[in-house]
Amino acid sequence: MLMLALRTLRSRWTAFIGSFVALSLGVAVLAVMGLALASSLDAPVRTPERFAAAPVVVKGQDTLHVPTPIGDRTHRLARPRPVPADTVTALRRLGRVTEDRTFVVHGDLVGHPWSTAAFAPYELTAGRAPRAADEVVATDGRTTVGQRLRTARGMVRVVGTVGALGFENALFYTDARAAALSPTSTQLVVEADASSVRRAVDGRARVLTGDERRLADADPERDAEALTTLNALFGTAGGVTGFVSVFVVASTFAFAVAQRRREFGLLRTAGATPGQIRRAVLTEALLVGGPASAAGCVLGAYAAPWLAERVVDGGVAPAWFAIGDHTWPYHLAFWTGLSVALCGAMAASWRAGRTAPTQALREAAVDERERALTLGHLLCGAALLITAAVTLALALVTDPGELLHRKTYVSRPMLLITATALLAPALVRPLTRVLAPCGMLVRSNAGAAVRRTAAVAAPVLIMVALTGSLLGATATLNEARATEARERTVSDFVLTSPNGFDPDTLRRLRAIPGTEVSATASSAVYVLEEGVALIKSEARAADPRALAATVRLPLTAGRVTDLDGDSIIVNEEWARHEVGRRVTVWLGDGTRRSLRIAAVMPVGTGNNGAYITLANARGAAVDRVEVTGGTAAGLRTALGATDVSVQTREEWLRTAYPTATFTDADEKTRLGFLLVLGIALLYTGISLVNTLLMVTSDRKREFTSLRLAGATTGQVLRLVAAEALLVVAVGALLGLLVTALNLGGMWGALGLQSARSPLRLPWPELGAATGACALLAVVSAVLPAAHALRRRTSP
Repeated sequence: MLMLALRTLRSRWTAFIGSFVALSLGVAVLAVMGLALASSLDAPVRTPERFAAAPVVVKGQDTLHVPTPIGDRTHRLARPRPVPADTVTALRRLGRVTEDRTFVVHGDLVGHPWSTAAFAPYELTAGRAPRAADEVVATDGRTTVGQRLRTARGMVRVVGTVGALGFENALFYTDARAAALSPTSTQLVVEADASSVRRAVDGRARVLTGDERRLADADPERDAEALTTLNALFGTAGGVTGFVSVFVVASTFAFAVAQRRREFGLLRTAGATPGQIRRAVLTEALLVGGPASAAGCVLGAYAAPWLAERVVDGGVAPAWFAIGDHTWPYHLAFWTGLSVALCGAMAASWRAGRTAPTQALREAAVDERERALTLGHLLCGAALLITAAVTLALALVTDPGELLHRKTYVSRPMLLITATALLAPALVRPLTRVLAPCGMLVRSNAGAAVRRTAAVAAPVLIMVALTGSLLGATATLNEARATEARERTVSDFVLTSPNGFDPDTLRRLRAIPGTEVSATASSAVYVLEEGVALIKSEARAADPRALAATVRLPLTAGRVTDLDGDSIIVNEEWARHEVGRRVTVWLGDGTRRSLRIAAVMPVGTGNNGAYITLANARGAAVDRVEVTGGTAAGLRTALGATDVSVQTREEWLRTAYPTATFTDADEKTRLGFLLVLGIALLYTGISLVNTLLMVTSDRKREFTSLRLAGATTGQVLRLVAAEALLVVAVGALLGLLVTALNLGGMWGALGLQSARSPLRLPWPELGAATGACALLAVVSAVLPAAHALRRRTSP
C-alpha cells in the first residue's frame, strides 16, 4: 500500500497540491490562534508606578465582602470608601500622612497634588514647584515653563516640568487647589513602619506595601481586563477560524478522493479489496497530511508575531502583548490537521471501497443522481438541524437572553452551516432550476455534477453565512439598543461631562426659565440571589420627579414617581421583582440597605439597569443631565467655560448608541471584526480558489468533447464562467438562508425580552463577500480551462 500510495502521489501530484495547500493553511490558522490565545493567558508582572517610592499606602475599602453558606462572595465596589477620619488621625501620630487626589483635567490629562510627586518619584527638570492656585507642574515633555494652558478646570500657567515616566500625562497642582478640585480622598501615603500602620488601621482600610502598592495606581486591573478582552477576542476568532479550517480541510480531502471514483472502480475490477482501497487512501492522506501539517506549523510561527503587532498597533491589545514561547498550540494544530485529513479521506473512501466491482465503472462514469445525498450525510445533517431547532426552542422558552450573548450568536451559525453543507446535494438541483431557468446547458452541468457543485458552493456558503450572521447579529443588537434608548429618552438635550457636574453648574442650569432638568449619576447596586450569588447591577441615581419629566422608562409594573429614598426600580431579570416587595441590596459604597421595589422594567437588551435616588448614591458624581425645553445657545451660556458636551437628543443617541456595521465602526471594533472574520473569510476565499482549480483540472476531457462537438473556445470559457457564477449564486443563497435562520432566532429572543428591533442584514458586506466569491470563482475556473483548451487534449 505504501508503494502504491507513493506512485499515486507522484503521478497525480497536481491533484494533491490542493489538499496540501488547504491543510497547511488550515493548520497555520489553528497555530496562529492557539499561540495568540496562549500568549493572552498571562500578563507581565506589573510593578508600582505612582507610588514606587512610597513606604506604605493606605487605601479605603474598595471591595464588598458578603458572607454566604458556601463562603464569602466579593465584588469590587463602584465607589471605594475614603479612609475613616479617626483612622487618619491615628496614622498622623505615626508619621507624615499625604492624601492622594486624582482627577481628570482634560481628556487623558489627569491632576494630582504636588506633594504626591515625590512618591513616583518625579523630579523637576526645569522651573519650580507650584505655589498659587493657577500654577502647575507638567509631565509632558512638549510643555515649557511659562506656557499657559486652557483646560476644563480653567486657565493654568506651567511653572515647572518633570521627566515623564511613561504611564500618565499629568499636571501637579498645589495641595490646596487639588483638594478644592477633588474634595474626597480614598487613599493616602504614610511615612511610618508598616506593622505600626496595620495596627492603627485595624482592618478598616487596606495597607499596601511592596508590589501591592500597584493597586493604588490608576486602573490597577487594566491588565486583567485586557487579558479578559484578549481571551474573548482570540477565543472567538479561534473558534470561528478553527471551525472554518476544519470544515474546509475535511471537505477538500473528501472531494479530492471523490474525484478518483474512476480510478477506484478500475482497482476494484482488478481485484482490489475494499480494505486495500481504504488503506491506500489513508496512506496517501498520511503522506500528504504529515508534511502539510508541519508546513502549517512553520507558517503559523511566522504569522503569529505579525498578528500580535497588528492588534497592538490597532489598540486592541496592550503594548506589552507579544507571542510567548508556547509549544502546545503547535501540537494541537499539527495533530488536529492530520486527524481531520485522515477523517476526511476515510469518510470519502468508505463509499468507494464498498462499491461492488460490477458497479464500480458505472458509478465512475456518471454522478449518481439518486444517491448524491448519502444516507450518512442525510442523517448527520438532519441531526444537526434538529439540534439547532431544539436548542433554539429551549433557549426561547427558558432564557431568551442567552441568544443575545456573543458566545451564542457566534457558535450557532457553525451548527447551521455544517447542517446546510451536509444537505446541500439535495438542494443543488432545485436551486439551479430557480437561479438558471433559461441556461439549459449551464443548469444541466451544475445539476448533474451535484457533488462538484456542492463542493464549490461550500466555501461560498461559509463566507456569506459567517458575514451575514456575525455582522448581522451585531447590527441587530445595536439597533435594538438604539431603539430602547430612543424610546426612553424624551428630553430635548443631553449634557455629559467626563469630570462630573459641580453644584454651581447644576444650579445655573436649573435656573434657566422654561426648562426641566434631570441630573443623574452612574452608580451600582449589589444583590445576593439564591443566597450564594453576589450580582452587580448598573444603576442610575436620579430625582424621581425630574426623571419622570425627561425619561420614559419602559415599565411593566409600578410608577417612576413612586421612587424615593426607601425604594428602587429593578428589572425582571432580578430574582425578586414584584412591586411592593423589599429586597436587600448593597449600594455602590458597600452600604447595606433594605429597599422597597417601586417599579419593574423589562429585561430588554440588558441595558435596563436599576434606578435609585441620589440619596442612595452618596459620593457619585453627576455625569449626565437631560434637559427638556430651552435652547442650545442658552445652555452653553449657562455652562460657561466647562468641559460639558451639549448635544441634541438625536446627536446623543447617534454618539452613545451607534448602529455600527463593519464599514462605519471605530478602528478598534473594525480590527476586532477583521480578526474574527477576516482570517476566516480569507482562508475561505483561498479554499474556493483551490477547490475550483481542482474541479477545472478534472474536466479536461469534458472541455475537449465540447470543442469536438463544435463549440468555440470562447463559448466553452463563457460556459465555464456561467457555471462558476451559478455555483456561487447557489452558495450565496444557502448562506443567506443560514443568516435568516440565525437572525430570526435572535429577533424572536429580542421580542420576548420586550426589545423591538428590525433585522439588520449587512447588505454592503454581504454584497462584497458574494462579489469577491464571484470574481475568485470566475478567474479560478476560466484560467485553468483556457490553459487546458490550448493543450487540446484528445478524449
